[in-house]
Amino acid sequence: MRTALIVLATLATAVVVDLISGMLVRRVARGRYQWLLEPLRHACRRPAAALLLVGALYYALPLGPARWQPHLRHVVLVALVLSGAWLVIKALHVAEAVAFSRLPGDVVASRRVRRARTQIRPVRRLTVAVVTIVAIGLILITFRPVRLFGVSVLTSAGVVGALIGLSARTALGNAFAGVQVAFADGLHVGDVLVVDGEWGRVEEVKLTNVVIRLWDERMLILPTTYFTERPFQNWTCNESRIVGKVQIHVDHTADLDDLRREARRLVESSPLWDRDQWVLQMVDSTPQTAVIQVQASAADPASAWDLRCDLREGLVRYLRDHHPQWLPRTRSQYQP
Repeated sequence: MRTALIVLATLATAVVVDLISGMLVRRVARGRYQWLLEPLRHACRRPAAALLLVGALYYALPLGPARWQPHLRHVVLVALVLSGAWLVIKALHVAEAVAFSRLPGDVVASRRVRRARTQIRPVRRLTVAVVTIVAIGLILITFRPVRLFGVSVLTSAGVVGALIGLSARTALGNAFAGVQVAFADGLHVGDVLVVDGEWGRVEEVKLTNVVIRLWDERMLILPTTYFTERPFQNWTCNESRIVGKVQIHVDHTADLDDLRREARRLVESSPLWDRDQWVLQMVDSTPQTAVIQVQASAADPASAWDLRCDLREGLVRYLRDHHPQWLPRTRSQYQP
């Protein structure tokens, strides 16, 4: 009867706490912190109620002489640990969702937004993993045979610990590399990278791997240790704006001023140009051709790629239709 009364009282307390928390969120916060308190209340209602009920049941159960009572208290204790871990994990998920909702939706424009999105998710996953491991450890400690066996194996032989360490070395290395990548400020979600000659945008940064969406919609998945041990190109490390370049080989007799006028017409008529800068220069020469390079800026890497393709196509078409004599030619001299 005493246990039943305590459980009923705890259930009533949980209902009252839920009602009071709802009133506080709606009235006391007055909209200032409602964006955080409201989702936190809705997400944590069930785990908080479970924690209150299981905790009250654990302390209400008497330590009597019956055989079933210690086993029942042990089951309730395990449920108490699980409900506590459930509550903390729910709160972490809500914190992540609220943090993402407070950030602007455009992940390409702002470097600060990309850095925040890159750092929040690995931290949440790491903390969830730590909470899960702690909960499992607390549960195992409650089982005396498992606790004694684990302590004896780790302290006496050490072989199992060494084997586990060797087998988990790669996973742990990737996990620590994921944290290092998230906070080293070398890449962020939304950055444009060139990795092993592949061009793509960072889709997701996880603890153990980085997902890159390539230009042809393929997904390149690399371990996080790759970005801590090997070099890679980040085209948007400082800003999303980028300068694209196009190189064309022409004959040495080509009039650069004429090509510069046509390149200017193509650049200024393109909606992909951000109206910032462009230039046409001869950057190199070979015994057969002169290397002409056109540089033009765009707002983001995708626009820069399309602008480069349009400029290359327009200049080649102009040479073919109006000045075919300026196309690369191989000269030879005949001596009788």
